[in-house]
Amino acid sequence: MPLNPRLIKESFSAVEPVAGKVAGYFYGRLFAQHPQLRALYPPSMEAHRDRMSDVLTRLVWMLDSPEELTSYLAQLGRDHRKYGVSPEHYAAVGDALLATIRNFAAEVWTDEVEAAWTEAYAMAAKIMTDAAAAETTPPWWLAEVIGHEPRTRDIAVLTLRPSQRMDFAPGQYITVQTARWPRVWRRFSIANAPRADGTLRLHVRAVPGGWVSTALVRHTRVGDQLLLGPPEGTMTPPESGRDILCVAGGTGLAPLKAVVEHVIASGERPNIHLLFGVRHAHDLYDMPDLARMEAAYPWLRVVPVVSDDPAYEGLRGLLPDVVEQFHSWADHEAYVCGPPAMVDETVRRLRSAGVPLSLIHRDPVPDDASHGDSSRGGRRHGEATHGDRPDEGTGHGDRPDEGTGHGDRPDEGASHGGRTDDDAIHGDPRRGEMVRSGA
Repeated sequence: MPLNPRLIKESFSAVEPVAGKVAGYFYGRLFAQHPQLRALYPPSMEAHRDRMSDVLTRLVWMLDSPEELTSYLAQLGRDHRKYGVSPEHYAAVGDALLATIRNFAAEVWTDEVEAAWTEAYAMAAKIMTDAAAAETTPPWWLAEVIGHEPRTRDIAVLTLRPSQRMDFAPGQYITVQTARWPRVWRRFSIANAPRADGTLRLHVRAVPGGWVSTALVRHTRVGDQLLLGPPEGTMTPPESGRDILCVAGGTGLAPLKAVVEHVIASGERPNIHLLFGVRHAHDLYDMPDLARMEAAYPWLRVVPVVSDDPAYEGLRGLLPDVVEQFHSWADHEAYVCGPPAMVDETVRRLRSAGVPLSLIHRDPVPDDASHGDSSRGGRRHGEATHGDRPDEGTGHGDRPDEGTGHGDRPDEGASHGGRTDDDAIHGDPRRGEMVRSGA
């Protein structure tokens, strides 16, 4: 039977107000029926329950946009590969999901409603499994840490060498798993354009209480091994030939630096303005390298901006305010990356100044991001309009993994800056969990 979005949305309206209870019931039922699956999830399920609710809501309201829904589900399916998800896992999740919706929408539940949900889930599962089967890249890569440079008290730049070449576009991001925290994945932007030697660089800020980011900054050494998920993201270099504006808050510099590197290597000569904003001067962790790039490429102008350091003698202020101090950006390709409030406000002002939305690049992420890593949605507690703060969880370059819904600490929600939002079943490929082959 064809999809019936009306019936699904009407019945879901009885579920949405008690989303927290819904997620708890769902996972309780899933693990009761399939106890072996519990070992594949992180120790704390709080963030995962939040993510399940958010993703389900998003999918329900995307039913009227088939193309967007298909693209979203296909990316979810591809990302699931790194957890070794197989068709029987989809069946287990589907059974638990249907029982959960039936329980909480009992007053409006009919055979017709059940048929609508059954058909919708079957369609979603088919899109995801077909996308996973069609994907030819590895589900994950093993990578050696060949460089670890502490830049500030809580920021390090890591250089990684994957076991086999990873093809990616500048501006994309990957998920990372450490040996210290199996089954917990965290998103980080790749901070360089593709290189002949295949190495990758990551800019990582240690978030207080953060499992993966703290492990990478404080406990990772040269020679250690990491697992990397496939590259994702749409904030890639332009092909228009227009001049470029890059607005980076804190470690949001990472993907924008990759885009700038690519443009320089391409031989094109657009004018590039890179505004690099932080709170304090000592947080300008990458200025020596940016200065070298600027000296070698006369069309690049790097502008460091500091907001909360009265002793700083350079340009001071919040990034959205500073953006407005320059000439018109209306004909520029604009790239914005960093804490969500900064991204939102900068985009709003660029649009008000006449920059078409089609020329503004950011990786869309779910509105529920609680770790300061969303490029859309409203300002949340602890967020700022500038730079990286340890309590923000900073945007892009240190991202929670939407795919797993884990985030980087047990109590955080996931965000990103990316394409996928929920991974139903997953394991640790290094331990042979649900994975028969890998990179």
